[in-house]
Amino acid sequence: MSPLRPTACLKKLFPSPFAARQPSRILSPKVSPYRALATVSDAIIIPDPSQKYQPYSPVNLPDRKWPSAVLRSAPIWLSTDLRDGNQALPNPMTIEQKLKFFAMLVQIGFKEIEIAYPSASETEHKFTRSLIEDNLVPDDVWLQVLTPCRPELIKKTMESVAGAKNVILHMYLGTARVFREVVFQKSCAETIDMAVKGTALVRDLVNEYGARYGTNFRFAYGVEGFSQAEPDFVVDLCEEVKRTWGKAGPGNNRMTVNLAASVEVAPPNHFADQVEYFCRRISEREKLIVSLHPHNDMGTAVAAAQLALLAGADRVEGCLLGHGERTGNVDLITMALNQFTQGISPRLDFSNLPHIINVVKECTGLPVNPRLPYSGQLAFTAFSGSHQDAIRKGFQEQEKRHQENRSKGEPQRWSIPYLPFDPADIGCSYEAMIRVNSQSGKAGVATVLDQALSLQLPRGMQAEFYQLIQKEAERTGTEVSIRTIVRIFRETYRMGLEQQLSGYVVLRSCRVSQPRGTALCSVDAEIQCDGALRVIQGSGPNPQAALLSALGNHFNMPLAFLENCEHKREATREQGQEVAHYIKISLPRTNGEYWGIGTGFQSEQAGMNAVISAVNAVMDSLDIRSNWTPDYSRQNGVHRQIAAAM
Repeated sequence: MSPLRPTACLKKLFPSPFAARQPSRILSPKVSPYRALATVSDAIIIPDPSQKYQPYSPVNLPDRKWPSAVLRSAPIWLSTDLRDGNQALPNPMTIEQKLKFFAMLVQIGFKEIEIAYPSASETEHKFTRSLIEDNLVPDDVWLQVLTPCRPELIKKTMESVAGAKNVILHMYLGTARVFREVVFQKSCAETIDMAVKGTALVRDLVNEYGARYGTNFRFAYGVEGFSQAEPDFVVDLCEEVKRTWGKAGPGNNRMTVNLAASVEVAPPNHFADQVEYFCRRISEREKLIVSLHPHNDMGTAVAAAQLALLAGADRVEGCLLGHGERTGNVDLITMALNQFTQGISPRLDFSNLPHIINVVKECTGLPVNPRLPYSGQLAFTAFSGSHQDAIRKGFQEQEKRHQENRSKGEPQRWSIPYLPFDPADIGCSYEAMIRVNSQSGKAGVATVLDQALSLQLPRGMQAEFYQLIQKEAERTGTEVSIRTIVRIFRETYRMGLEQQLSGYVVLRSCRVSQPRGTALCSVDAEIQCDGALRVIQGSGPNPQAALLSALGNHFNMPLAFLENCEHKREATREQGQEVAHYIKISLPRTNGEYWGIGTGFQSEQAGMNAVISAVNAVMDSLDIRSNWTPDYSRQNGVHRQIAAAM
């Protein structure tokens, strides 16, 4: 069976005016390669990819230890946003943007920051000099600069950091076979010789610049292409580099070996095997900082870094939001907050993550994936009705549990279904967690009203109002905003002064009395309906029932009181804390049940407003309009219309 060529069929239907020309293989940098594939070349489905792609070779490590290891502390962090992240931008940052970014990294708490590739451009060199000459680097922060293993560029890099207090000189060299054979055309022995000569030059320059400027230097050797290199060759290479450096010692004198997954070509467990193999084979392990630099080509950079730390690594290089070449570097925000959720302090401050994200977006010009862990706009958002219900119940149960914890002096543990992390810890509000569309349920709508209006709707009222929002979502086919939900709620239940005055029935005044020797309350109320003021009277076991009785008598409707409840609202004013009262009534002749809500600074006032809200719901269902003009000449017009509707 021959390979399928889907675009061949399209070409028959839509012949190209350029069909006679030979398709060009040179793509414009502004054209997506995927789009170009469909227009200048046939797409071919490969039935056996093993004939084109070679799988990774597993490391022979049958006694691997990392699967049973547990992380207890945070690693050393290095931000390479200003170097690896910057070099991958369509429009690299200006010096002003890099200065702003650097200040933010310092504020977050990074103690090691890779600031530039100084030999790459004059802008990089100037930025490095501006940090040093303007004294913008705190005494406890180490500046890392990157240089390839080329003598002239090593010298230029050293010149750029003259006068700095703390410098990590990071020299890298491609070690994987594909680099050795394709890029450098060197054998293993020749590659080691290049690394040794470069290290010797760095050592001599460090001695010279350290004596001249009093700079504290550390040396980092970057194993470029570590993820694709032969494990034993990497060990032999690093042994020679360490021997040539000659300064590696314990503690602050350790030399850094940066194991870079320059291209992610295997699953994260394989990377962990490679790192553990290196850590167990290299001599004088205590004299080394084993560093990681994972890229995200297969989408598992965070997992690879986390497993490699279990395998023995000490340090992680990466970028905020995972920026970097191609698919990016490991996302340091995700890694740090993953540790935070496990009770490990990352020693980095992301308590105002929205501000950090805004600075990164402003300086890089790149958008943020809305589904990115922690940082994405939808990272904590639930649209699903079942998820919303679980989250809502989780908050209610957690509040009870935390009250008990506080009384006993116990830690208040976070435990919410579908929400393993408290958004408040990174400066995010709870308002964006629950958003409503056609897939949402009544719990989500109820949560929105709780957050926006401090209303805790009874379950029956939740179900009733949810139907209205569901219809709105299906009508528009889009998300229903909080503002729209609040507007529909206020209009439906006549909540708020403006909405109350727009109802068919408006309560103008009400006097409640309870004669001695009787359990019944009496109500004398003045209402506005039919365009006129009316005085009504009624009695009942409580003020709300008495007002409902008076309204039922006046409109000749057998209104029945079913249930009511109330709660205090969180919003407070000078007059005191408001009360929200809910009431459910029925109209037996129509088998209809109607909810109403009222608010007020006194329970009785809120209850009366709830009765009026419910009665207006009855009028709405019977299509009694407030602008209808009654006929008083023969019979009360509204009574005739109500009778006809029932």
